[in-house]
Amino acid sequence: MAKVSKRYAEAAKLVDRTKEYPIEEAVALMKKTSTVKFDATVEVSFHLNVDPRHADQLIRGAMVLPNGTGRSQTVCVVADGDKAKEAQDAGADFVGDQDIIDKISKGWFDFDVLIATPNMMGKLGRLGRVLGPKGLMPNPKTGTVTMDVANAVDEVKKGKVTYRVDKEGNINVLIGKVSFDDEKLIENFQAIYQRIAKARPTTIKGTYMKSLTLSSTMAPGIKVAHD
Repeated sequence: MAKVSKRYAEAAKLVDRTKEYPIEEAVALMKKTSTVKFDATVEVSFHLNVDPRHADQLIRGAMVLPNGTGRSQTVCVVADGDKAKEAQDAGADFVGDQDIIDKISKGWFDFDVLIATPNMMGKLGRLGRVLGPKGLMPNPKTGTVTMDVANAVDEVKKGKVTYRVDKEGNINVLIGKVSFDDEKLIENFQAIYQRIAKARPTTIKGTYMKSLTLSSTMAPGIKVAHD
């Protein structure tokens, strides 16, 4: 068992692991348990009763949170012609076509989100083995393969998050920073909660959400009450 820090151990004492807290209480408690010296990231983790090996249960998508994430995202756009100009005007950090693809093939990954126009996907597809494992491969379902590159860049800059269930049935989503007002964190939480709830596959019988946990960087998880 990994040794935990004294600070973490003290924070963990504040959390009743047998209890599911209303979201308002969970947010307040999360702030008390955040003891790092930087503005920690806040994350919500869903444990779902789904099997992503079945296409209808592979829950994934993207949304812009009402209050953003508090994190600046570096955006790279692979496009040419007018679409490249659109991306630049919208505030993309890196824009190019074959030159960007060549840089990525040589190990360059100085970006958080990769957006591409459909005509570039044939070339980008060859980099699937390096982009896929990093979660950087553009995909129409997350709005990162699109002709509307200006809107795609704008959404990422405003606080767009992507989510995808892993093979264990978990989805982890960033919902803000510890410095956010409680109300803003709660609003972001409720927005992503409603989105995941609506994504419930019709083939799932009984319990859909097994558990819901709120946590901040290097702090203990707090179970959240849910329907």
